[in-house]
Amino acid sequence: MQTLRRSTVLFTCLLIAACGSTPPLAPGRSRASLISAEQSRDAAIHAMGLVGTPYRYGGNTVDGGFDCSGLIGFVYRQSAGLATPRTVARLADFGEPVAFDALRTGDLVLFGGGRPTHAGIYVGENRFVHAPSTGGEVRLDRLDGPYWSRQRVEVRRP
Repeated sequence: MQTLRRSTVLFTCLLIAACGSTPPLAPGRSRASLISAEQSRDAAIHAMGLVGTPYRYGGNTVDGGFDCSGLIGFVYRQSAGLATPRTVARLADFGEPVAFDALRTGDLVLFGGGRPTHAGIYVGENRFVHAPSTGGEVRLDRLDGPYWSRQRVEVRRP
């Protein structure tokens, strides 16, 4: 009877430990990411390929044009099969926050502070792709450029 009780206690302890442990990660994934590093790089490359596409408020297709969140949604859906929020405000809670000094290709850069008003996809070397404004087109800009360096930026990792 005592052996059965010890076995039961041991089994219960193992079960509790297993339930409380963190599951192993798939190769190439981090705790703070819904997609792999390879998928993040693919998203950045895909975003760069869309430079020159016309801006259109509410746009989310190559043929119809993009606004900033439409561009992000299109890129992540196509390159990683990931659905992203449709508005910049909702992107502020999407994925995980990342320190600016930990920025990697494929991360989202959100501008405007606690209530962001614009977003883009970081593509490396201090550059990001975004759909900036009515009458414009998707373009590649620098985070350290004259305008963007003065903006408050937050980083989110899908």
